[in-house]
Amino acid sequence: MLNIFYPGEYLDSTYEIPFEALYDEGYRAVIFDIDNTLVPHGAPADARACALFLRLRELGYRCTLLSNNKEPRVKMFAEAVDAGYIHRAGKPGPAGYRKAMERMGSSRKDTIFVGDQIFTDVYGANRLGIRTILVKPLHPKEEIQIVIKRYFEKIVLYFYRKKQHRSEEKHENSDRK
Repeated sequence: MLNIFYPGEYLDSTYEIPFEALYDEGYRAVIFDIDNTLVPHGAPADARACALFLRLRELGYRCTLLSNNKEPRVKMFAEAVDAGYIHRAGKPGPAGYRKAMERMGSSRKDTIFVGDQIFTDVYGANRLGIRTILVKPLHPKEEIQIVIKRYFEKIVLYFYRKKQHRSEEKHENSDRK
């Protein structure tokens, strides 16, 4: 029942994602959330974010920012990192994700979504069958509606980790046989 909210992977930071290995697996496009995924909430693109997008372009990735935020905030960030963008995306609705893939010429099979929220980012991408990577929020300062959702996310993550642990134990047990 909760599986639709489970990320494909859960990592500490966007900046530790092994994009080279994912490229070798056939992924060619990345859709990113911005706030608390790439920079703290409301912050401009920093040197680390700009370097990441440069690295991704050099690897051959196409990238699009998908945000529920207003255009001035999203456009400013997109211009700084030289990426496409969709503002007021309506996540977790599917339209923004589809539009991002259409613009990049990608499909759910070769696209990755990276975000910090389960009920918007991960849920929306999972509904379309896009590989998801959930990252821990970069900064604790968030809008009140997000703070409230974080309490519910803790419940989902508890069961996600429990499932991951059972899966690892099962794998270890089969290796011993």
